[in-house]
Amino acid sequence: MLSFLSPDRLARSCARHPWLTLAAWAVIFVAGALAATTIQFNEQWTATGSDSVKARDLMDQMRGGESVTETVLVQSSRAKVDDPAYRAFVTDMVTRIRGLDGVVKSAATYYETGDQTLVSADRTETIIPVSLTGKKTQAADTVVPLLKVLDQASSSDKGFTAITAGDGSIARDINRGFERDLKNAEYMGLPAALIVLLLVFGAAVAAGVPVVLGLLGILVAVGVTALISRVFGISSSVVNMITMIGLAVGIDYTLFIVERFREERAKGIDKLEAILQSSRTASRAALFSGLTVVIALTGLLIVPSVAFQGMAIGAILVVAAAVGLALTMLPALLSLLDNRLNWLHLPGRATPRSAENTDGFWGRTTALVMRHPLAAIVVSVAILGGLAAPFATIKLGDPGLSQLPGDLTSVQAFRVLDRDFSAGRVAPAEVVIDGDVNSAGVTLAVDRLRQLVGTDPGFGQIGRLQANDAGTIGSVSVLVNGDPAEPAARNTVDRLRHEYIPQAFSGTGVKVYVGGQSALTTDYVNTMSRYLPIVIAFVLSLSFVLLMLVFRSIVIPVKAMVMNLLSVGAAYGLLVIVFQHGVGADLLGFHESTAIAAFLPVFLFAVLFGLSMDYHIFLLSRVQERYGQTGDNAHAVAYGLRSTAHIITGAAAIMITVFAGFALGDMVALQQMGFGLAVAVFLDATIVRSILVPASMAMLGEWNWYLPSWLAWLPKVNVESPVRPHPMAAPQPQAPAVPATAEFVVAGGN
Repeated sequence: MLSFLSPDRLARSCARHPWLTLAAWAVIFVAGALAATTIQFNEQWTATGSDSVKARDLMDQMRGGESVTETVLVQSSRAKVDDPAYRAFVTDMVTRIRGLDGVVKSAATYYETGDQTLVSADRTETIIPVSLTGKKTQAADTVVPLLKVLDQASSSDKGFTAITAGDGSIARDINRGFERDLKNAEYMGLPAALIVLLLVFGAAVAAGVPVVLGLLGILVAVGVTALISRVFGISSSVVNMITMIGLAVGIDYTLFIVERFREERAKGIDKLEAILQSSRTASRAALFSGLTVVIALTGLLIVPSVAFQGMAIGAILVVAAAVGLALTMLPALLSLLDNRLNWLHLPGRATPRSAENTDGFWGRTTALVMRHPLAAIVVSVAILGGLAAPFATIKLGDPGLSQLPGDLTSVQAFRVLDRDFSAGRVAPAEVVIDGDVNSAGVTLAVDRLRQLVGTDPGFGQIGRLQANDAGTIGSVSVLVNGDPAEPAARNTVDRLRHEYIPQAFSGTGVKVYVGGQSALTTDYVNTMSRYLPIVIAFVLSLSFVLLMLVFRSIVIPVKAMVMNLLSVGAAYGLLVIVFQHGVGADLLGFHESTAIAAFLPVFLFAVLFGLSMDYHIFLLSRVQERYGQTGDNAHAVAYGLRSTAHIITGAAAIMITVFAGFALGDMVALQQMGFGLAVAVFLDATIVRSILVPASMAMLGEWNWYLPSWLAWLPKVNVESPVRPHPMAAPQPQAPAVPATAEFVVAGGN
């Protein structure tokens, strides 16, 4: 038999040397905290190798570096740009802006250029294009001195305000928005999780241990991610992702192990043996569950997006840290705390609940599901299928500036630019020419393009043809009206790509690419749509093989695939209903959006599939354990549901509270992600795990454990060591002769 891993040996060592174990982890925590302060963000949510990325790279090559721009907006409630006071204010401010050595490359004003497009129609506003030094990935920090100059100018008593929108200011405001939502989520999610844990454990000390380990796992993961960020693109969203996933899985894994330890101690088993029994059952199940989550998240690494892959790496790291802490630090804490886990207990909850209790809500629910399995299946599938139906109308995109919180300064500037100028100045489309730019054919093509674009109301100004010294790369800036991330702007860019450019440049022999934010967003959305079925196929294939090895059945993996697709599909449908169609959005405090964030379907599938397998494993493990003891499928299914329902419900409630905390923020993408995760876990822990899984197992009977004879050669993965009987424990029934699956047990929970 193939021995998987041996957490019990690790647990024994850590439990016997608890202070040494804690000291080793303390060193890791300090190192993680120090490393976390050095994290570097790279906000390149782009599709690697796409035409828009090629255009960006050619532009950088032509300019000798990246172009980082800001559009400063000056407003006055009582003066116009022609007034001497207005001119004096702008001149003085621009002098200070140009004096920011090492920060500002150039700045241009209406007074110097005479360009009327830099002045609003009522002549109370003017814009100042500013070019910054450095790279776009550093723009959020580079822009700080400029923001200080604008704040100082606006705080004067001259009746003028100056704000800006651009690469640095927008990135800085978005980062600060995510940080604010993250803090609020922690303030709301952690207390709620503690309350749920207190209800599950009935004791404050036991409830506090999972939260502490969850937070420490986040610290370690952020520290390692910070080191990776020096060589790999890491988005600022990664920290949010690590926190959200880390709290969910970190608390859950510890919850199952602590509950099993308390159960063993309540039987009268001594401390060390109780730790070992817990490691042979719940710890091994947590390890296997963690591996399934990692397998699912690994599918995200297939997607060709550096920032997206960075999110996947962060999520994988925090799951690994959570499992590592559960297998090592937790046994040490259990050894030190022992019965102190039951301190500060609720009235009547000095000891954990019995796993054999057949009364109460879950006992009645189990009996009802087992009596009417077909009806339970039909109703469950109908509900999930109905919720999933709106997914057919999903529109993927990127929540743009117009959908960000209105209290962000860069958003305020953008909205004025969109109203009184052209928002395309913030992120124009770039027509990039790779070839002989100085040829007569290219010159005529640019003129034809100018004529074609000029008749399309989706476009604003079109700039002059610019080229590098060698005449091998050229570009033409085209202003696109509206929010560059919105569908209208992306459709405008599509017309530029597929209609106007082919007409204008036909026969010139040059390659033409379209870059800019709208093009980057379009390519990113298309890439996410293209890779969604690829990621699903990858994750399902690996998970099928793993589940088939573990449960030595082809029926259980197939059912797991179908049920997970149903719950994920229902989550997709609810996202569309609430955010895209606005049903209940105001009631829930969400921002209605024209599109669902492009990364969400791919990301949600991988994360939800991994997380939902936790409950699947803990439930089926108890079913299989009982089946191996009795050979009675109906009894085993009823026992598995009854004995794990309350702990699965508690674990799911913790995940839901954590995810809901993120959904209550102001950033649309974070709202969509938190809501999608929360509703999916809710549906999975209620309809799927508590009704659909046991009902389908009751219907199929012995076929649940069917493995074709031609697959009998498959290795038997032993994820759990046999639980050793203790002299004070009640004797277990002898296992009858049942299929080979009885040789393998994964027990978790209660």
